[in-house]
Order: sequence, then C-alpha cells, then structure tokens
Amino acid sequence: MDVYRAGRVALANAPGTGVADDKAVYAYVPQMIRFYLGEEIILPNVPTYVCWDDRQRRYVLDHLDALVVKAVNESGGYGMLMGPYASTAERQQFAEAIRARPRHYIAQPTLALSRAPILVDGQFEGRHVDLRPYILYGVGEPYVLPGGLTRVALRKGSLVVNSSQGGGSKDTWVLAED
Repeated sequence: MDVYRAGRVALANAPGTGVADDKAVYAYVPQMIRFYLGEEIILPNVPTYVCWDDRQRRYVLDHLDALVVKAVNESGGYGMLMGPYASTAERQQFAEAIRARPRHYIAQPTLALSRAPILVDGQFEGRHVDLRPYILYGVGEPYVLPGGLTRVALRKGSLVVNSSQGGGSKDTWVLAED
C-alpha cells in the first residue's frame, strides 16, 4: 500500500472499488446518474428489487418462480436462486432466508442471455454468454479496450456463467471497420 500511495505502482482494482460491485447498488444506478451527472441513463440497467423494501420484498416473494435472487454479499455465483429452474423446496428455503435477512438479498428478472457457439466433443453447440468490457480510467479520458472477457455457461441450458459455478471463458475478438 505504501508503494501504491507513493505512485510507484498502479492497481487494476484499486482499494475501495469493490463498493461499486455491491449488488444492492444496482437498483440505484439510474438515480445516481441523475443526481451526480444531471443526465438520464443511456443504457437501462436490469430492474433490481431490493428485499429490504416491504413492497419490493412482497413482489419478490410472490414471483420467486420468475426471478433470479442474489445474496448481495456473495460473488462467483454463490448464494443465488435461479427461480424458473429451482424446485419448490429451494424457492421456499430462499423465501425464508429473505424474510429473515431482507437486507442480504436482491432480485432481478431472468434475462435471455446471448448465445455463442462452443466446441463440445467435436461438435458446435450454443451456450449462454455475457461480455465484461474493460474500461481504463486514470489520467485523461476513459478508454474502452477493444474486447473484453466473454464468460460462457459450459453446461447445456445453464444461465450461470461464473467460472466457480461451472462456467468458462471465450476469446473475444473485435474486428476493425475498413
């Protein structure tokens, strides 16, 4: 940390940047942009329900079969319920956990992720993917790198792309226009 403070080294994820990865923040991104920038959002974010709000919690509990529920203090695909694919017992277990500790959970609609071909046993098969772009920001203007990390759900039909949950990654190519 002393070397970082002295400006002799740069960190890709500097101390304190994790606060932006708190899943509970997702629900407030449009309001933060309006407040701090005085602008409307350009790309809408995924609707996010915070379970500590009584009205939103009731909605989540009434629609567990259609939502993805995430523990805000977990990462890597842990502490997650994929409502449409969960059993009744799993949904009941999550409902109890939400009621017991509503601040620890958010919920979002199940999204239709993009699909890309992967090679499985010598055959091409479609799998769900998501793209994580990289943006460098320091001195000067932000720079969006050409490419990023494409995470892929390796299990057929799965929407979970986290490597710790059986996902993987693919090369991401960006072709220049002539």
